[in-house]
Amino acid sequence: MTISFTLLVALIGVALLFDFLNGLHDAANSIATVVSTRVLKPHHAVLWAAFFNFIAFAVFGLHVAQTVGKGIVDAQIIDPQVIFGALMGAIVWNVITWRYGIPSSSSHALIGGLLGAGISKAGFSSVVWVGVGKTVAAIFLSPTVGLVLALLLVLVVAWSSLKLTPMGVDKRFRKLQLVSAALYSLGHGGNDAQKTMGIITVLLYSQGMLGGEFHVPFWVVLSCQAAMALGTMSGGWKIVHTMGSKITRLTPAQGFCAETGGAITLFMATMGGIPVSSTHTITGAIVGVGSARRLSAVRWNIASRIVVAWVVTLPAAGLIGAAFYELAAFMSA
Repeated sequence: MTISFTLLVALIGVALLFDFLNGLHDAANSIATVVSTRVLKPHHAVLWAAFFNFIAFAVFGLHVAQTVGKGIVDAQIIDPQVIFGALMGAIVWNVITWRYGIPSSSSHALIGGLLGAGISKAGFSSVVWVGVGKTVAAIFLSPTVGLVLALLLVLVVAWSSLKLTPMGVDKRFRKLQLVSAALYSLGHGGNDAQKTMGIITVLLYSQGMLGGEFHVPFWVVLSCQAAMALGTMSGGWKIVHTMGSKITRLTPAQGFCAETGGAITLFMATMGGIPVSSTHTITGAIVGVGSARRLSAVRWNIASRIVVAWVVTLPAAGLIGAAFYELAAFMSA
């Protein structure tokens, strides 16, 4: 189905709105630890994170954008109604979870919305099960890998700091946490912004505006990175509080370990073209550093609420996406 240029621009605008809300919703993932340890003031932290969110395109390839664009549902069934349903499923679920301060995954909300809209149009035969399998596996693997890496880093930090006084350790890692926060924001921008790039690009292909092999136009790359960076600059303070202090209390050294463990996980996933959740990843890493101190240091009731949100996100966003697809199909009939 071919749509007017005005409607195409409007749909791209909705996609960029999702990307902005992704940055707003996931700002906490990038800055919660550096704010909770008082290394940076909140407004300085969001500027720091937004800058590295934006420049991520210069570091990573666009493998995640290709996975989202053609590796979740069959690209042949993608039309404007499917894109609208996918975006609205993700946006509505993001707003609900942001409203209640629940750090759910914007990435999986988008994929859930895309699955819901695609299945609503063409049934389960439209699903690319290999891509969905990688994404679902990452729901469990990314927080686990983040947790394990953070635990290992805690051990390395403890061993390397034996001759330092507590004040010396604090001083060292206040500086190093600026680096780890930058790396995490780079990984966040590299993985998350690419999901919207994939959505916009497959929309352009469906309208015959791009030809040849799947590729992401540079203006789409810049637009998505900028929208995410602006969203990050707008903050997400309720979720910052949940991520930064409700799960466990963090020192600068622990914040460094959590951010670095999370950043390594995101780097590996992005290079492998796997759309993972930065929320899942940093939560696993924070739980890891808290557990290294003692198991009781982690507020498991808060962590369990977050896990429930992870499980619910895909089907909830999928149902919302399917409903909006049906609405769009009815309105255009």
